[in-house]
Amino acid sequence: MALDGLVISNLKKDCQEHLTGGRIYKIYQPESDELTLIIKNNRATYRLLLSANASLPLVYLTTTAKNNPVQAPNFCMLLRKHIQNGRITRIEQPGFERILIFTIEHLNDLGDLCQKKLIIEIMGKHSNIIFVDNQNQIIDSIKHISAQISSVREVLPGRTYYLPPSQGKISPFKADLNYFTETIFQKPVSVCKAIYTSITGISPLIANELCYRAGIDGNDAISSLSDEQTARLYGEFVRLVSQIEQGAFEPNILLHKEEPIEFSSIRLTSYPNCRTEVYSSISEVLQSYYSMKDKITRIRQKSADLRKIISTSLERATKKYDIQMKQLKDTEKREKYRIYGELLNTYGYHAQPEAKSITCFNYYTNEEITIPLDPTNSALDNAKKYFARYNKLKRTYEALSSLTLETKQEVEHLESINNALQIALDEEDLVELKEELMEFGYIKRRKGNQKKTKFRSKPLHYISSDGYHMYVGKNNYQNESLTFQFATGNDWWFHAKQMAGSHVIVKVPNGEELPDQTFEEAGRLAAYYSKGKSNPKVEIDYTQKKHLKKTPGGKPGFVIYHTNYSLMSEPDIRQIEKVD
Repeated sequence: MALDGLVISNLKKDCQEHLTGGRIYKIYQPESDELTLIIKNNRATYRLLLSANASLPLVYLTTTAKNNPVQAPNFCMLLRKHIQNGRITRIEQPGFERILIFTIEHLNDLGDLCQKKLIIEIMGKHSNIIFVDNQNQIIDSIKHISAQISSVREVLPGRTYYLPPSQGKISPFKADLNYFTETIFQKPVSVCKAIYTSITGISPLIANELCYRAGIDGNDAISSLSDEQTARLYGEFVRLVSQIEQGAFEPNILLHKEEPIEFSSIRLTSYPNCRTEVYSSISEVLQSYYSMKDKITRIRQKSADLRKIISTSLERATKKYDIQMKQLKDTEKREKYRIYGELLNTYGYHAQPEAKSITCFNYYTNEEITIPLDPTNSALDNAKKYFARYNKLKRTYEALSSLTLETKQEVEHLESINNALQIALDEEDLVELKEELMEFGYIKRRKGNQKKTKFRSKPLHYISSDGYHMYVGKNNYQNESLTFQFATGNDWWFHAKQMAGSHVIVKVPNGEELPDQTFEEAGRLAAYYSKGKSNPKVEIDYTQKKHLKKTPGGKPGFVIYHTNYSLMSEPDIRQIEKVD
């Protein structure tokens, strides 16, 4: 995630389109390092957020309003005095830096037209919002930077404003083939690093993308590149600069398993396994990206206890099942001991005193068999011992046959809850999962809280290319409700074969014939929302709802079916339309 020069250039373009000529109607400072400007332009109202937060500096047009302090801070009051009701006449990005300069015209106390500049620098922990006059003298800043803090540049009232040092980089609009040949291609570092340490506004993300497009490993040393590779790399850079100059931005977010990974203003082809979600503006991208990030972080924090409970219970149940299966395998010898006992009762009188074995005819297989004997006991006593072993193993087998089935069902149930936890999107989903864990004894229900929680979470909703509505259960309770309450007899049901996963229901009005494309897309949903979502292909069972039955006494969401079809599906849902 990089708020680089490319993204800032995209923001400049959006701000120019919406804010140039606009009047600053209100100014707020909700945080010590953050401003919100309310701007009216062309009968529309815009909310511009400027944040110099050290950990998350941002600038974008937002629709979200924050609570403001009762008494405005001094910096906010200063801005209100000078530029409230002023007009934004120009928006610049000097040298493709991570800087936006808003030039504002306003009337002073004498009614004369004046110019001021509001500058936001997106520089990580050095981010700042600086207010200067038309002579580039700093009036004030949201953060004061003295010589004790920075020996490079002071940012204090009365000082002249200078752009931050370029650190030896040049603007991408000035980086020609000669610069690439004599500077970038001469650096003793990796290809990727050579690019982003030489060109202003190019982040490691964009440098890696350029390398990928040129068919080069960005971690390779510059010195290892052939003439053909350097030519391809420069060609890709020229194409990128041309795209920036034309303002041909494509704001997007990269998602991996519904989690936002990166955002950019150009297509990132270097992430082939991620889904790209395109937005109409870079402001929407930033607002959505950080909102999703915050939501996922919050969900992970809130679900930490549930994850630990499920992980511990699943590990315990799996170990228990493995031990039981080993014990069950050991009981396979029981029939051998029964046959030994029966043959000794039949032929034992032929055994010699103190013999260690006896060879006799096995009338079960019509072959000779050698039976080991305890020489201290008679053949009859040996037969009794073999029958005793047989009966013990038989009892063990009968007990384990039901126990292993119960343990296997417990493992499958916990895996289904764990799968549901992976796709939980909000706190309501966690409430349902916690309720299920309480119902089956993995979490103790508090005294005085014996009532079941009312569920508000809804299944995921998609529409196929052919216009059919497809629903995906996010947990076992939703799976149960979707399949046995929501679905009707001719609706189609999809589920990953023999693994934890969501039920997918395709509604079929009036018993219509479902198109092949919808079958394929429903299968992809079932594969994606299953334990096998990281596999290249997942086998999917599908059948009509009328062929499904609940498992007698089974856990919620578990079904039985004997009539079904199968298909192999890729867990890829990038082209399937999701309904909010």
